[in-house]
This record gives sequence, structure tokens and C-alpha cells, in this order.
Amino acid sequence: MLSNFEFQNPEFFWLLLALPIAALWYFLKRNKLTAQVKLSSLKGFKTGSGLLAKLRPVLFILRLLALACLITALARPRNVDVSTRSKTTRGIDIVIAIDVSASMLARDLRPNRLDALKDVAAEFIRQRPNDRIGLVEYAGESYTRTPITSDKAIVLSSLEDVQYNSIIEGGTAIGMGLATSVNRLKDSKAISKVIILMTDGVNNAGFIEPAIASELAQEYGIKVYTIGLGTNGTALSPTNIRSDGSFIYGRIPVEIDEELLKTIADETGGLYFRATDNEKLEQIYAEINKLEKTDVEEFKYTNYEEKYRPLVILAGLLLLFELLLRFTVFRSFV
Repeated sequence: MLSNFEFQNPEFFWLLLALPIAALWYFLKRNKLTAQVKLSSLKGFKTGSGLLAKLRPVLFILRLLALACLITALARPRNVDVSTRSKTTRGIDIVIAIDVSASMLARDLRPNRLDALKDVAAEFIRQRPNDRIGLVEYAGESYTRTPITSDKAIVLSSLEDVQYNSIIEGGTAIGMGLATSVNRLKDSKAISKVIILMTDGVNNAGFIEPAIASELAQEYGIKVYTIGLGTNGTALSPTNIRSDGSFIYGRIPVEIDEELLKTIADETGGLYFRATDNEKLEQIYAEINKLEKTDVEEFKYTNYEEKYRPLVILAGLLLLFELLLRFTVFRSFV
């Protein structure tokens, strides 16, 4: 909630310019405003009457202060409290399908393809506060790492733990990864359903063909954005494993089935992107973030607390005090 103080009609403050003019007029005409009586002797008058005469301008000052209060009241001072409430009117369910085959450890992206992807995907997730997101891993087979959820802390924690492991069957089963992602979204009630599928290779494993998985995505109204990950030419990639479990790296040609990825994207209403370096990968996710916008309806409530009443009361009290003094202490002689 935001609280602000404002004047609804500040143009009335121009009237304050009349106050110094009135004060100047009073100063110049003050002697003519008081009746004068010439006496041969002041005997019989109280000695304090001279002091009261000097204090008589207090009456005019009280009147000016009352006018200043009334002018300020006309300007309508008030506190404005604004509160907002947001309602998601068009939510999006997103599944990020991540290739975790050994080739994702290639070092053409920094520090490698998989870690670069995790960093960019994490930022993408943070920028989708109103959407539900799930994670799917695949290599030679696929499985759901995180079902679609609105709890971003769980998704980010799960994404951080994504890594290559030798437990999953080797290879790149694009059809399996896509089919598992479709299975996560097929019962979703969201207006928009999206899969972001990333791979750095060709479909060479699994028992579900990519074409069949793509047809399933179309049937359930799921849009698929595909990303080919890897530089052009060759990349420093794992070629073998030492006895201690560490990888031996060598220069290997980068082979990405771009035609397949383009076909999947075209048939499902998505787009294909090629990420050849870290910067390009960031741009791709930024582009997808712009393309898939969640509609959020914002309701704004404004509460006004008027502050002019105390000023009107104060002005009335000042005028009353001025009249009281005028007809008592400063009563003129007739």
C-alpha cells in the first residue's frame, strides 16, 4: 500500500498572494482605520491603553491567519492510500525438457553446455512468477524430474541438481523427452501450454519417434520451442572415461538435427532457435520470455482521507478569537 499527501485543488494557493498585499495596505492605512480624539489631558485613562494600541495589529494578523487557513482548506489537503491486487487471468504451464547426455558436457559454451543452460533457465524461471513450471530430463530415456508447480523454489532447487549421470541410458531420445513433457501437460487446465526442448544432438535412442511425440503435442494444444545447443564446426567434448570416472576430451564435430527440431516447432506453433554461445542462449530465452506473456489483471483501490476540516475549524476559532478581542480588550472608544 502506498500513502501520499496531496492537494486536490492547488490552484487556490494563488489566493495567498493577496495576503501580503492586504498586509501592506493595512500598514499604510493603519492610522486612518482608527478613530482619533484630541484631548487636552490623558488623566483618567489607564496607563496600559498605549500598550494596547500598539498590540492592535494582532487583530489583523489573526484575520490573515484565518484567511490563510481557509485558502489552504479550499486547496483540499488529503491523504491518498493506494492498494493494488493482482489476478492472473491467463496462466501458462511450461515444461523445460533438458538433454543430459554426455555430449552436454562439451565446452563450446562456458563452462559447458549443461551448466550454461542451467544458469539461463534459472533466470527464465525467476522471471515467470505467475506460471507453473516443470522439468524433464532425457538422454537415451526420459523421466520427470519436477512436475509442473507454482513453487519456484522447488523448481530452481531441482534445476540446480540436474547433471550428467551414467545411470540414465546413453544416447539422445528426443522423441522420449518430448513425449514425457507432453504427458506432464496433457491434463493441464492452463489456457497456454508450452514445452521448451533443448538438445545438442540427433535422435538416436528411445522407442517413441519424435514425429509421434510432435503429433501428441498438437493434439493437446501444446506449443513446442526447440533449441539446438552447440557451436558450428567442432567442440571440445567427452570422448572417453578414465578409470577414475573423469572424462577424456577431444575435438568432435557438432551434429544437431536442425531439420527435425524445426519441424517439431513448426507443427506445434513454436519456433526453433540455435544457440552457438552463452550470449545467444540468453537472447533465446529472453525472446521466449517475451513471446509467452502471462496476462495479469491489476485492481487498484484508492482511499481518500480529507484533511481540510481541521483547517476550517482553526480558521473559525481564529476569527472568533479576533472578534472576542475586538469587542473586549481592544474595544474602540466612541
